Amino acid sequence: MKTGARNLITDVPGLLVGQAEDRRLRSGVTVLLGEVPFVGAVSVMGGAPGTRETDLLAPDRLVQAVDAFVLSGGSAFGLDACSGVANGLRAMGRGYAVGDQRVPIVPGAILFDLLNGGDKGWGRNPYADLGLQALAAAGLEFALGTAGAGFGAMTGRWKGGLGSASCVLDSGITVGALVAVNALGSVTVGDGPQFWAAPFEMDAEFGGLGMAPAAPLQDDPELRKRLGEATTIAIVATDARLTKAEAHRVAVAAHDGMARAIVPSHTLLDGDLVFAAATGQREMNEPLRDLFQIGHAAASCLARAIARGVYEAKAMEGDLQRSYR
Repeated sequence: MKTGARNLITDVPGLLVGQAEDRRLRSGVTVLLGEVPFVGAVSVMGGAPGTRETDLLAPDRLVQAVDAFVLSGGSAFGLDACSGVANGLRAMGRGYAVGDQRVPIVPGAILFDLLNGGDKGWGRNPYADLGLQALAAAGLEFALGTAGAGFGAMTGRWKGGLGSASCVLDSGITVGALVAVNALGSVTVGDGPQFWAAPFEMDAEFGGLGMAPAAPLQDDPELRKRLGEATTIAIVATDARLTKAEAHRVAVAAHDGMARAIVPSHTLLDGDLVFAAATGQREMNEPLRDLFQIGHAAASCLARAIARGVYEAKAMEGDLQRSYR
């Protein structure tokens, strides 16, 4: 296994990422766009999720492919980012065909960043415009850390952020992850500097400090956020040809990476969620073995992406938390 050329989710052929932020608002939006519609799935394991159009991702639903996934700040207001993306895709002629109409399929998830010091006194919900801007910016390269949906993110200990990572399996299949880290738990062992995700690090992508000399699990973690204020929202992706049911299993497996990188994770107060995307550009030669390895790689990539999101966060005037660096 090795990292992809960019060590970003866009190493998965057929995927683009666009982002938009508002510094005054201290929030933003990240869009994962398929060059063509892709197979999508979702697994929700947090107790306080905020989502749009996730029910249609179930294997027994009519629609078999989606156009984009959206990760957004803004709590429930941020779900409007999906509307902006859908409007932009419709203008591009994209979407599920219904007669002479096109209905873009844009599932999304949000995190809570309303108490991060930004100016939230908007008159008109700004997230549809941010979604449209993020769509327009879609490309192969994108910023990590204080960017997109992770722009105003916080964690239990450090300033949060937007992270991504990728790997290429020996089979040639590519796997990637994209995540906005706004967790209740901590990504470092105690006060750091070692990350819980250290065993999975590749090429010193988040400092190369290795594992902590001793990493005792905290028996009684502090409750640093309230109900609805925490969430880690993520996307894992592959170029393998998967069914919706197989993509769902990959999303489930990827949650292991979240649990390896954030302690504690999947709490009642988090809205932890993982989308899965499969572009179908590569056939699996050994389906059972390949799917097994894709699930493991998705978890490892997500753990790495979570650490990178916090590692790359930049200090800004008015921050309520210190950035890792």
